[in-house]
Amino acid sequence: MEARRILLSDPERSANLFRLDGKVAVVTGAGSGIGKAIARLFVASGAEVWILDLDGEAAQRAASQITETGGTATALRCDVANETEVREVFQNLLQAKPVNILVNNAGVSHIGNLESTTSVDFTRIFAVNVKGIFHCMQAALPAMKGNGGVILNMASIAGSAGLADRFAYSMSKGAVRAMTLSVAKDYLKYKIRCNCISPARVHTPFVDGYLQEYYPNRKEEMFRALSASQPIGRMAQPVEVAFLALFLCSDQAAFLTGVDYPLDGGFFNLRD
Repeated sequence: MEARRILLSDPERSANLFRLDGKVAVVTGAGSGIGKAIARLFVASGAEVWILDLDGEAAQRAASQITETGGTATALRCDVANETEVREVFQNLLQAKPVNILVNNAGVSHIGNLESTTSVDFTRIFAVNVKGIFHCMQAALPAMKGNGGVILNMASIAGSAGLADRFAYSMSKGAVRAMTLSVAKDYLKYKIRCNCISPARVHTPFVDGYLQEYYPNRKEEMFRALSASQPIGRMAQPVEVAFLALFLCSDQAAFLTGVDYPLDGGFFNLRD
C-alpha cells in the first residue's frame, strides 16, 4: 500500500524512487562482475549488503571498496553448491540481521554441446547454477516467511533460447526460470516475491577470461563478434543488470512477481 501511495498519489516523493533504506540484502557471487555491481548499487540505494562468494578474497575486496565509501557491507566466503556450508552461513548472518532481499547471482558457465559435455561437466554446472540457488532459497526462506521479502534469481537468455554450444549451461538456466515461477506461486501468500533476470552477454571478467583462453591472438576480433550478436550492437555492462535488479527488489515493484525479465539488447525480438 505504501508503494502504491508513492506512485499514485504522492508524485513529489516519486522523484527518489527505488530506495532500499533499512533493507538487508544477500548477494551471492558478488566478488566480481554482475554481483559486485548489484551489491554496490544496493548499498548506494540505502541497503546493507552481505557479499557471498566462493572467492573469499574477492568478496572482501568488494566489501572493502563499499565500506571505504561509507556504505555497509560484509564479506563471507560461501560455496553455494555445498548445502551444509550454505546453511551455516545463513544461520550466522540471520542471527545478526534479518534478510529482506536475496539475489542469487552466483553461477558458472560451460561451453559444449550434448556430445562434448561430460558427466562431470554436467554435474558441476547443475551443482552451482541449480542446486546453489536451491540451497540459498531454502536457507533464507524461514526468515522471509515471517516478514515477507524479495528473491531475485539470475537466469539467462540461454534458458529460453537455443544457443549453440551451451547445452549444460542452458539446462541450468532453464531450471532457474522454472524454480523462480514455482517459488513465486507457492510463497505469494507469505508476501514473498520471486522474479528472475535473463541477460544476454554481459561484459564481465568471465568474458575477458574466455577470450584469453580460447582466442588469445584474436581477442579484439572475437569481442566485436560477441558484441554484435546482440542487435543493439554491444554487450551489456554489469551496472545495467544492477539497475534492473534494484527496481525489481524495490517497493516500487511490489506488484511484480513470477516474471522472467529479458535484458537482451533486442536478442529475442530483433534478430534477423
